[in-house]
Amino acid sequence: MKRFELLFMLLVFLIPLSCGKDDVTVESESFELTEVRIDGENVLSRQYKDVDPKVPISLLFSGPVDKSTVASNIEILTDSGSQISLSFSYEDRDCLVKVQPVSELRTFSTYKLNVWPSLKTEKGTVLSSGWTIDLLTGMDMRDKFERIPDDVLMDKVQQQTLRYFWDLGHPVSGMARERSTSSDIVTIGGTGFGIMAMIVGAERKMIDRDDVVERIQKIVTFLKENCTSYHGAYAHWLNGTTGITVKFSDKDNGADLVETSFLFQGLLTARQYFKNQTIEEKQLRQDITELWKAVDWNWFRKNGENRLYWHWSPEFGWEMNMPIGGWNECLITYILAASSPVSPISKEVYTEGWAHNGEIRNGNVYYDYILPLGNANGGPLFFTHYSFLGLNPKGLHDSFADYWTQNKNHALINYNYCVHNPKGYVGYSENCWGLTASDGDKGYSAHSPDNDLGVIAPTAALASMPYTPEQSMQALHYFYYKLGDKLWKEYGFVDAFNLSTKWFDNQFLAVDQGPIVVMLENYRSGLLWKLFMSCPDIQKGLDRLGFQYMIP
Repeated sequence: MKRFELLFMLLVFLIPLSCGKDDVTVESESFELTEVRIDGENVLSRQYKDVDPKVPISLLFSGPVDKSTVASNIEILTDSGSQISLSFSYEDRDCLVKVQPVSELRTFSTYKLNVWPSLKTEKGTVLSSGWTIDLLTGMDMRDKFERIPDDVLMDKVQQQTLRYFWDLGHPVSGMARERSTSSDIVTIGGTGFGIMAMIVGAERKMIDRDDVVERIQKIVTFLKENCTSYHGAYAHWLNGTTGITVKFSDKDNGADLVETSFLFQGLLTARQYFKNQTIEEKQLRQDITELWKAVDWNWFRKNGENRLYWHWSPEFGWEMNMPIGGWNECLITYILAASSPVSPISKEVYTEGWAHNGEIRNGNVYYDYILPLGNANGGPLFFTHYSFLGLNPKGLHDSFADYWTQNKNHALINYNYCVHNPKGYVGYSENCWGLTASDGDKGYSAHSPDNDLGVIAPTAALASMPYTPEQSMQALHYFYYKLGDKLWKEYGFVDAFNLSTKWFDNQFLAVDQGPIVVMLENYRSGLLWKLFMSCPDIQKGLDRLGFQYMIP
């Protein structure tokens, strides 16, 4: 019996095992590459996408390799043809070759893995055919910054983003540049957002209160003394040094009522915040009131129509012919027009012009959420931000909608669209979401589920923090910790990125940076909502239009 057992063990030892198999078989005479293992994938393919730059690549062959032939027959080349230094290790009776770049591969880059047919087995059999495999690296998923408490992270985001308005504000006018590369072009609406961001800075002691008063006074004085107003409204763009109107388009060289509304949303909030009886704060309140009373909202009804119009200029009159109607970012324009202490519009103008006598309603369900107003899937997320930096949607409703439900569901629809990712863009997930108007690799566009170009803008998810706190916080973590080496710069997060095309913006926009600071604060303390809604003029306007709302 012992003699039989010894013979059986000897036979097992002498019969070669097939690589990667548990069964005892005779080794094949052919020598093949049978499997490539990357990021947990165990299939043979000519191309691998979204490869983790730090993960080793494993090559499984049908027989044990001759180690002396490996280094000269397995290589990784960059897209320019340069060879990457590699180290090799072996497992599974030398049938499995682990290929590890000495230095990590670059993220979002293309490489070629070549396995040449002169690679041999230990018995001298050459590889039956060579292989070239394209490797497209993805993200490096390691944290780029040390983890900190969420409150500390939000402080950091607000303070860094505020620098766009404080450090980059125009030295003469104090106003916000349209974008970080705009030089002398300043923006009226973005300046209104920036004023609100500065109030956050003063409240959180990121900037001295008196310094903020001085900066806002500089802006107000520049508007009064240097800028042309058109029946009290201002142009979209101004020269920050001279105050001269800069045309936004061929016939848009006069008043922009919507951008003017964004400005006054910020100015009225400042008037409510700076209530001290110092000479400086009293003067600021007085000057803001003077500008506020100067706007002739009814002029923009174009000869008494029951609607407001976006543009008017002395040269082209009403030729732009763009009525302001919902649903979009312009609700604040009708609220302010109804709140004017001098020339308020009537409820009929709101009902006919903005709400189209109820045609503004939607009521359909998208991703299990009812959307009360607007177009399918809600449109770009700035609709939930711009009008609601000061206007509190909590408890706000009229005969057309509950505006908290509108904004919350809009944000959730946008989130769920990105999670479902029907177009298959790289990166879209529960951590990486948010479609809104922003820069893009194909230019500026109002990105939305119905205009999805693969571009994510951090402002979309971050400024939605009051509506989707869990989902927005996940996005903040992802943008900062995972993509921070690409996105986090001197003025906060860059405007946008597209992981499918490996494009990352290098610019910042006033109208995208401002809502991040302001809406994070509204989530944290409700500060801007409380201030704006405490304005007696605003309360009268809301009453005039038939709104129900929360009094702070």
